[in-house]
Amino acid sequence: MASEIFEEFGQTFEVRLIPSSGGVFEVTVDGDLVYSKKATGRHADYETDVAPALRP
Repeated sequence: MASEIFEEFGQTFEVRLIPSSGGVFEVTVDGDLVYSKKATGRHADYETDVAPALRP
């Protein structure tokens, strides 16, 4: 996911991977939650779940 963000946006966004337990996977941008695997129960799809929140 981080590589897809860098490919499309370069260094526009800070990308951090933070280890957690239980398979939790969340994407935040500027402190705002963009995607939560915990809430949806599935892994994020870059094009449908993450990229739209990053594009103007």
